[in-house]
Amino acid sequence: MITIKTLAINALFMGTLGLFYANSSNAGIALEHWTQASGTQVYLAQSHALPMVDVQLDFDAGGRRDPPPQIGLASVTAIMSGMGVRANSARGESALDENALGEAWADLGASFSGHASHDRMSFALRSLTYPDLLTKAVLLAARQLAEPSFPADIWQRERETLNAAIKEANTRPATLVERAFEQAVFGSHPYGYEATEATLARISVDDMAALQRQLIQPCRAKVTLVGALTREQADALVTQLLSRLTNGAIDSSALASNCSVLPAVAEVEPLVQPSEQRIAFDSAQAHVLIGQPGYKRDDPDFFALTVGNYILGGGGFVSRLTHEVREKRGLSYSVYSYFSPGLHAGAFTIGLQTRPDQAEQALRVSREVLASFVTEGPTPVELKAAKDNLIGGFALRLDSNRKLLDNVTNIAWNKLPLNYLDTWTQQIDKVTVADIKAAFGRKLQPEKMATVVLGGV
Repeated sequence: MITIKTLAINALFMGTLGLFYANSSNAGIALEHWTQASGTQVYLAQSHALPMVDVQLDFDAGGRRDPPPQIGLASVTAIMSGMGVRANSARGESALDENALGEAWADLGASFSGHASHDRMSFALRSLTYPDLLTKAVLLAARQLAEPSFPADIWQRERETLNAAIKEANTRPATLVERAFEQAVFGSHPYGYEATEATLARISVDDMAALQRQLIQPCRAKVTLVGALTREQADALVTQLLSRLTNGAIDSSALASNCSVLPAVAEVEPLVQPSEQRIAFDSAQAHVLIGQPGYKRDDPDFFALTVGNYILGGGGFVSRLTHEVREKRGLSYSVYSYFSPGLHAGAFTIGLQTRPDQAEQALRVSREVLASFVTEGPTPVELKAAKDNLIGGFALRLDSNRKLLDNVTNIAWNKLPLNYLDTWTQQIDKVTVADIKAAFGRKLQPEKMATVVLGGV
C-alpha cells in the first residue's frame, strides 16, 4: 500500500534532478525579496514543478562569534538543537527527546537540521507542500528552532564523540597541514579558530541556551525559500516558523526596533612578510599549502577573480598549475588553487601532494607559476576557454532544488543583487585579461605568501 508518508519520502529524497530546467537561465529566475515587520528578511524563488519546498534560515551566529575559550560553541549549539525539544505547557505540548523528535520527522517524511560555519548558523527545512504535511512540519520546525531542550546527558555523549573524532583527525597529515596553514594565514582571527578537547570541555548546555536566546531572533534572520509556494504562502510560513522566537511579544515592529546591533568582528590582517613552516611527518606524500588572505565575498573583483582562478588552478586538468606541475613535470597527480571569500577575507590557497623528494621542485614551480600569473595575467586563449567552460556549465549550478537554494541563500547572505543569477553569465563574459591582471595584482602578493610543507623533512 502506498501511503502519503511513502510518497513524501520518495519525493523528498529522489534528488530532484532536473527540477529547475523549466526555470533555466534562459527563462530567468524570478526572485522576490521583502522584509517583515519583525525585521526578518525573506527571499523566495517560486517553482511549482513538484509539490515541495526547501527553506533555509541563516543567522549571524557562526564560529566567528565564538568566545576564544569556547571555540566550537556555535557548531555544537546547532547540532544539539536537534536533540530534543522542551515541553510547552501553555500550548499543551509534551517534551520530545532525541528519538521521539526523529520519529516525528520521519512520520512527516520531512527534515529539519542545523549547522554552523565560520560566518553563520543555518537551519534547513525540507517538506512536501501538501497542507496537512507542511503545516505539521513548520510547527515542528518552529518548536525545534525556538525550544530546544539541550539535554546535558546527550551533550556529554556528543562531546565524547567529538573528542574521539578530534583525536583521530590529529593523526591525519591533511589535518595537521591545514591547521598550521590556517594559523599562518589568519593568526588570531576567528577564521583560524579550531575546536579542541579543551575548548569543548568549557562549553555547557547553559552556554548553548544563552547563545540561542541572544542570536537566534527573528530580526536577525535571513530566510530563503525555494519551491511550490506563492508569496503569500511563503510569508505566512516564515511568520509561523519564527513565531516562537518572540517570547510572547505581539508587536513585530517592536521586535525589530529592539534588536541590538551585534559587535563588529575584526577584519583579517594582511600578511606583512612571507613565512615557511616545515613539519616532519612519516608519510608517503608531502603535503604542500601556499597562500594568504584573499578577499571578502562582496568585493567588486569577484568575477575577475573567479575567472582568473579557474585559469590559474581552479579548472582542473585545464588549469595552468596542472599544466606546469603535473603535465610538464609529473610532480603531482593533483594541484589546485581556490579563494574562499566570506564576510571577511578568506584564504587564497594553492595545494598539492607530491613525493617527498620532489617537494622542493613542486613548491618552486608552483610559486613561479603564481608569480607569473599575477604579473602577466592570462593569455586570450586561456581566457576564452575559461569563459566557455564557466558559462557552459552554469545550468548545472541550478539543476536541483538544493543547488538553487544554495545560490539564493548566497544572494541573501551576501546582499547581492536580486538579478545576480540572471546576469551571472554576462558578468563572466565581460571579464577581460586586463581585469584579471588588475584584480590579482590588488589581491595577491606572491612575495608574502605563507607556506607549509608537511612530510619529506
